[in-house]
Amino acid sequence: MLILIKGGRVIDPGNLDGIMDILIEDGKIKEQGSGIRGQGSGVEKQGLGVSQGLGIGGQNSKLKIIDASGKFVVPGLIDMHVHFREPGHEYKETIKTGCLSAAFGGFTAVCTMPNTNPVTDNAQVAEYILKKARLANTVRVYPVAAISPGLKGKGLCEYGELKEAGVIAFSDDGNPVVDSQLMRRALEYAKGFGLPIISHCEQLDLVAGGVMNEGALATRMGLAGIPNAAESIMVMRDIALCELTGASLHIAHVSTAESVRAIRDAKKRGIPVTAETAPHYFSLTEKAVEEYNTNAKMNPPLRSEHDRKAVLEGLSDGTIDVVATDHAPHSSIEKEVEFDRAANGIIGLETSVSLSLKLVQNSIISIVDLVEKMSTNPAKILGLDHGIKKGKPADITIIDPDITYKVDAAGFQSLSRNTPFDGWDMKGKAILTMVGGNVVFER
Repeated sequence: MLILIKGGRVIDPGNLDGIMDILIEDGKIKEQGSGIRGQGSGVEKQGLGVSQGLGIGGQNSKLKIIDASGKFVVPGLIDMHVHFREPGHEYKETIKTGCLSAAFGGFTAVCTMPNTNPVTDNAQVAEYILKKARLANTVRVYPVAAISPGLKGKGLCEYGELKEAGVIAFSDDGNPVVDSQLMRRALEYAKGFGLPIISHCEQLDLVAGGVMNEGALATRMGLAGIPNAAESIMVMRDIALCELTGASLHIAHVSTAESVRAIRDAKKRGIPVTAETAPHYFSLTEKAVEEYNTNAKMNPPLRSEHDRKAVLEGLSDGTIDVVATDHAPHSSIEKEVEFDRAANGIIGLETSVSLSLKLVQNSIISIVDLVEKMSTNPAKILGLDHGIKKGKPADITIIDPDITYKVDAAGFQSLSRNTPFDGWDMKGKAILTMVGGNVVFER
């Protein structure tokens, strides 16, 4: 099977940027450049035309032609931070539905966090997740294993065994590693296997039962608040341990101005730290929880406008390397309850591209920068060989920057509907997702 993607703006940061074509054969990129006509494929001989709009056309059953005119053609998007609830809470999300949600959102690969039931702290659970992902046959799934058994912060998992099973990083996400000595040993141990630690930065003593951002709004709502320092103190500690060990440290879901400043300073000193934020932290503030909206309740919580602007600045100047969703499905059982009892987290795979494109539309970053943060940088951090290059697997996302639509959570592929963006008017979204040359989603 041959696939010819015609006339899109191909963006592979540091490699390609221009209007060109991509020829794909047997799931791999055969050629990229201007004016590719697919010699030997029957394109020239039969004079096959490109279908109008984005679509697949032509009379040769062995050739698919995709018109990407006016679209961005980019290396497949990678979400470094998702929660697929299988095993253990399949009523919220399964690996199959999570993979479908990712494909519809434009992602060709995802990294699943280990807070499943049982926890992904041994090879058997990791292998189960990979088996389910193969059966789903949609997007690539890279399990993240726990730092400590049961996410309890007591001792370390068998990192070598887990790496052999296919895990790509280690994290106790959902729980912080409170013991600083254990976190040091985790960084050193992971460094020996060439894998990063993804840190959930949270000082539990300062959280102290808080359920939203600390401030005047929390006081008016009668809810316990969480100060910025609950995050930033742990960010600073882990940066110090990263400097001590020289190991690769990735800070998850950055939400505060103090954290952005600490990460920026660490990078200036050459410390090997990277960081991510999520679309909700640069799209929303704590005001989204007014009226006790549990679909805007998350951990870390939505912060102030000052923090939102600091996150935007961090994205703009390169302090924050990655945009990840922290896709966290919950059913109405966990969300349609009193605010302080509701579960933390929102889903994000099917709105991430649209929300992130607002950064480009508002001139915060360029489209090239956005592709770096949603594709190139995650691949680098995770050690994946990724990109639009001859001989590489054809993992490709096509984005239409001009399409407009209204978010309709009822139509999501995810099993859950816990999003604060339902009903939002959006401009731009992924319209085709290709994994290994197979089109797994097409609008």
